[in-house]
Amino acid sequence: MAISKRILVAMVFFSLLVVHLVEADNQVVVNKDATKSSYTPKLDCGAACEARCRLASRQKICKRACGTCCARCNCAPPGTSGNQELCPCYFAMTTHGGKRKCP
Repeated sequence: MAISKRILVAMVFFSLLVVHLVEADNQVVVNKDATKSSYTPKLDCGAACEARCRLASRQKICKRACGTCCARCNCAPPGTSGNQELCPCYFAMTTHGGKRKCP
């Protein structure tokens, strides 16, 4: 009789362990799906900076700085100047001298 109680307790414990592992696995799957849905596609910085720097007097320097900023922030404001509210990360970057880095 004592052996059957031990087996019964072991079976209950084992079934609780299996249920816990299945629930943990389901949570991991849900978290992976949430990560996929929050994925933001990579911006084509070359085209965005081409448009941004098209009126600049020093286009090579403008495109290089814009490309660096765009790669770090994954955004470049539309137009040839301004539009700071559309990409705050882009406009927050500064050089070592404290000047705005991004054109």
